[in-house]
Amino acid sequence: MVELLSFISPGQNIVDVCNHGDKLIVETCSKKCKKVKSKGIAFPTCISVNNCAGHFSPIPEDPAVVLKEGDLVKIDLGVHIDGYISQCAHSTVIGLPSDSAPLSGRLADAVCAAYFAAECAQRLLRPGKTNTEITKIIQKVASIFHVNPLEGVLSHELKRNLIDGNNVIINKADIDQNVEEFKFEVNQVYAIDIVMSTGEGKARETTQRTTVFKRAIDRSYQLKLQAARTIFHEIMEKAPILPFTMRCLDEKKRRMGIVEIVKHDLLDSYPVLFEKDGEFIVQFKFTALVLPTSTTKLNTFPLPHVTSEYSVDSDPEVTAVLAMSTKRKNKKKKPANKGGGGGTGGGGGGGGTGTEAAEGDMEED
Repeated sequence: MVELLSFISPGQNIVDVCNHGDKLIVETCSKKCKKVKSKGIAFPTCISVNNCAGHFSPIPEDPAVVLKEGDLVKIDLGVHIDGYISQCAHSTVIGLPSDSAPLSGRLADAVCAAYFAAECAQRLLRPGKTNTEITKIIQKVASIFHVNPLEGVLSHELKRNLIDGNNVIINKADIDQNVEEFKFEVNQVYAIDIVMSTGEGKARETTQRTTVFKRAIDRSYQLKLQAARTIFHEIMEKAPILPFTMRCLDEKKRRMGIVEIVKHDLLDSYPVLFEKDGEFIVQFKFTALVLPTSTTKLNTFPLPHVTSEYSVDSDPEVTAVLAMSTKRKNKKKKPANKGGGGGTGGGGGGGGTGTEAAEGDMEED
């Protein structure tokens, strides 16, 4: 992700950026854990701009979409080593000078809301707390900054070779969309996905082609077309469990072959979704480990330089959550050590609260 954030710039075709991102994942993973054969892409690189909510990962045959200066770009990707997954997504505004004044307005409000909601989520992701508590704090932070959480977004528990576990945190709850409440436990892993919209918070499918899929392992069908059978065999070899992009498939047969496969529900689709024109969608996603003495975030990247007229200081509940430490004491009592050694490793001055960590990158008036 860090290399891709440095690479991306105005004038680039999105398909080239996606290809570069996937190439970086494969090359970097090949240098790690060399004894492990199964490693690489857990979720293909997606580049979604401005009001596009996600999953935009075009193939070369699609009409070119070129990045422009000032575009709000969301980069979403995932990697795995031996089936153990780490997912992340980050939002950035491209092409702005490093010494430019902080951005303000509706886009900045959405960035601030997504950032502080993500910080709150990490602090509430601890044993004994519930998924509904995180959903409520996301909505509360969104209200402070006068934006809306995007409907239909789920943060899944991650397990080995499983990117969409049954335990989920919903980004926005309503009458039509809700999930079962549960308590978090030690040694769980979650991909926390926070998505904010300057619009009404409802993304819709358009005519944009879906190119990201995942094998539906509980379904089967005897395919009729030779092209479909060839492509399905390729999917089973390259991505039998985790999501993939059509770019990794035979370019001569993928467009024809994928149609019959999707028609008979052998794949789960990740459709490209859009808010209304003129709106902005901001996304921050990170993988978090619920450990006995801490909740550890695996993915942290430089924030866009923005400022908002609104402040989390206006809400005591949100400020109280942000003041919570991501570290906690181990409840197991240990025998007293008369030698007076170094104490616990979790105390002391680790990086402060998420609000403090953002200083210099994000300003609040």
